[in-house]
Amino acid sequence: MKFFIIGLGSMGKRRIRCLKALGYENVFGFDKREDRRKEVEAAYHIKTFADVELAFREVRPDAVIISVPPDVHHLYMEMAIARGCHFFVEASVVDTNMEMIKNKLAGLSLVAAPSATMLFHPAIREIEHILQQGVLGKISNVIYHSGQYLPDWHTYEKVSDYYVSNPLTGGAREIVPFELSWLTQLFGFPRKVSAQVRKTINIEGAEEIDDTYNMLFDYGDFLATLTVDVVSRYATRRLVLNGDQKQLLWDWNEKVVKIYDPVKGEWSREEYKMNEAASGYNQNIGENMYIEELKCFIDAIKEKWPFINTMENDHRILKLLYACEEADRKSEYVEFR
Repeated sequence: MKFFIIGLGSMGKRRIRCLKALGYENVFGFDKREDRRKEVEAAYHIKTFADVELAFREVRPDAVIISVPPDVHHLYMEMAIARGCHFFVEASVVDTNMEMIKNKLAGLSLVAAPSATMLFHPAIREIEHILQQGVLGKISNVIYHSGQYLPDWHTYEKVSDYYVSNPLTGGAREIVPFELSWLTQLFGFPRKVSAQVRKTINIEGAEEIDDTYNMLFDYGDFLATLTVDVVSRYATRRLVLNGDQKQLLWDWNEKVVKIYDPVKGEWSREEYKMNEAASGYNQNIGENMYIEELKCFIDAIKEKWPFINTMENDHRILKLLYACEEADRKSEYVEFR
């Protein structure tokens, strides 16, 4: 198979590493920036292009991996579809032309794979298994906090120099659908939402973005609260699940899923392992979930089975993000259908 990586920033380079880890060497890249092309050629020994049309003609890829800023995802998805290429696309935050893209894909045998990285996290898999077993009893509420500090994302460049400083694709706004990809898989979609979206502190280069999203999801018979921010000085992912039989706790810094049994008066521990993180990344962001995600994409192509996420589901998650923002603007609950 021949793979064409569109965008050679941090995620594009990560996807090259993933393909190499999976044993694929027929990898090509495109980026408008000469410094990125040179860096990738030197580090990964692949051929790169400055002209995307030329690259498509010369490479004739089987699969395209789109790792450009979210506000231009649609351009390269449309290119891939027009050329009959399977494609994987990083997490979305804007839905430009999404309906048209879904319509173009209808009836085609192409694998269109929107990223859902957290579904490959071993802790999320364990939590999903626990929920399926029903050991917590009836779920009462879900409490989740995902927090990071925006300047820590790319320590080698200014926040103002890349897409997270753009209000449309801002850091906190982008992470909301990234987290919703697994939360909606485990708990489904809410009936209505309430939210508060704010800029709370000054981050140099991110003056125009909202840095905190507080959301309340009403599922009818249980509630979920989700906070996503890019102001946390210590990177955090922390989950509490309250059932009427047991309680579940997960803190990604502990690498264990804990369950409290009130009958026994003790905690059980389900430990898991993460592969080492690449240089410059948080220790909890192991490469294994990204490698497994691309393997799932490739297996979908080879075995002709569905990828774990769909364009329709990805679009619905974006609509949930927009419903939260509407709820903030109106200061009221918004029905979600």
